[in-house]
Amino acid sequence: MLRVSPTKYYSATEVAQALGISKQTLIRYEKKKIFPKAKRNPINERREYTVEEVEQFKKIIGRK
Repeated sequence: MLRVSPTKYYSATEVAQALGISKQTLIRYEKKKIFPKAKRNPINERREYTVEEVEQFKKIIGRK
């Protein structure tokens, strides 16, 4: 039996709000390679982020 650990994924809008930036800025940072490329949902191709990635982004932009 395959066990999959439940991981909560956050949308680009949710992550942008948590970082205090716009969604457009979040995507721009990804395109400029300031942030690593986001995982994409295989069904709808939307960006998905984990809480660990959000914490990493906070460190990159100097937020706690």
